[in-house]
Amino acid sequence: MGRRVSKALGIDFIDTDTAVQREHGPIEQIFQTHGEAAFRAWERAAVREALSRGDVVVSLGGGAVLDADTRADLAECRVVMLTVDPRVVAGRIHGTTRPLLAGEDPLVRWRRIWQERRSLYESVADITIDTSTGHLQHVVDEIATWARREPEPTEPRDPEKEQS
Repeated sequence: MGRRVSKALGIDFIDTDTAVQREHGPIEQIFQTHGEAAFRAWERAAVREALSRGDVVVSLGGGAVLDADTRADLAECRVVMLTVDPRVVAGRIHGTTRPLLAGEDPLVRWRRIWQERRSLYESVADITIDTSTGHLQHVVDEIATWARREPEPTEPRDPEKEQS
């Protein structure tokens, strides 16, 4: 999604999970060898680097918002939160190798993680778009149209306010 939005906007795209993997190897191996804490530190560094690039579309992994400094950085950016219905997620994560979804029914684990992080996602998001149905290009167009608009003056978000 991020790559298509960046193309529509004519700006660069950075996927922070890809950046971490390029430097440190597959995420599954990072979790096994170094643990989640090391992954989160490398993820934080990748997010900080990506956001420092200026006018760029940045795709974050689902756990990036766990870091308070990342949430503070995102408060200075325009953030789109993409949601999806759990029925759609079931098809997307079937056979997954994602470390945090291993060990039990991946959908049950995904729902638990979503509930644990939801308030953090919402605290950094300026707009929420459901991606469960319809054509992918409609979502890309909606995001690109929104991104081209001047941001409306609002109260600054406080990412610490809704921390659980």
